[in-house]
Amino acid sequence: MPKFPLTFSVAPEDSGRRLDQYLARQLPDTSRARIQQLIATDKILVNQKSAKASLRLAGNEQIDIVGSIELPPLRAIPEDIPLDIVYEDADLAVVNKPAGMMVHAGAGATDDERNRGTLVNALLHRFGQLSDVGGELRPGIVHRLDKETSGLIVVAKNDSTHRKLARQFSSRTVKKTYLALVHGWVKQDCGTISSSISRDRVRRTRMTTRGSGGREAITHYQVQKKIDSPYGKFSLLEIKIDTGRTHQIRVHLASIGHPVVGDALYGAPRDIRSKTPGSLSLPRNFLHSARLEFQHPTSKEMLSFERPLPPELQHFLSRLA
Repeated sequence: MPKFPLTFSVAPEDSGRRLDQYLARQLPDTSRARIQQLIATDKILVNQKSAKASLRLAGNEQIDIVGSIELPPLRAIPEDIPLDIVYEDADLAVVNKPAGMMVHAGAGATDDERNRGTLVNALLHRFGQLSDVGGELRPGIVHRLDKETSGLIVVAKNDSTHRKLARQFSSRTVKKTYLALVHGWVKQDCGTISSSISRDRVRRTRMTTRGSGGREAITHYQVQKKIDSPYGKFSLLEIKIDTGRTHQIRVHLASIGHPVVGDALYGAPRDIRSKTPGSLSLPRNFLHSARLEFQHPTSKEMLSFERPLPPELQHFLSRLA
């Protein structure tokens, strides 16, 4: 949070916006959950009065942020959640994460349902002890997958393994291969997208290739299959990434006009209409971490793991046939 006190004058064009939504736009580095906590504890006043997060602004109000609140540090909690363990030894584990599971809770989460049901919670229950390098909310987490992306992820059980794996990711020696189904037929059978990625300044949940000062991102793709179906044309791609930026594959593919199926955040339709009556929908992104290769930090052995598309994606493909 910035220094206090802090005052905002609501512009007429912000009329109708919720108080917490307005402040989330004004304070992009502060989570909406934390803003709601400040409102609930009367650290945010509207026209010198307490207000609710859901208050609809009329325009021309004065909003004062009069202070912060000290919250106890969040810790991930063990939960008995089934896991598909692909490999395990004393130093690390490789897990096949399902779609719909967050890897870890966000920094703005509270100790409630938003801090539950994550991969980290399941890992703590299964293994008890993980590396501490990533902090108390991210024990063992060396790299991440988006919530609606399934597939392989490696986790570290101790700090030494974590640091050695992190160096492999940083030096780009870890090989990550994904499968993605995108809308349309990609013109070239293979190619590389190297547009830099930054956070969208307007829609903070999105990333973009159009901003300035972004981070380098490199994505290689190869067409595995072109599909011409009653629901339109699609391309099944094998994707390899040299970097691991937030939403990298999704934003890169959308930037060339081929959003990942199911990825409404980056322009894919929620319902795919057929030429005949009917439609298809996919309640997740058609993006799967299919193969992961790296050197074991202790034995130096090269390890390679693969997992096929999960049943729901296989079923979706079959419906396009």
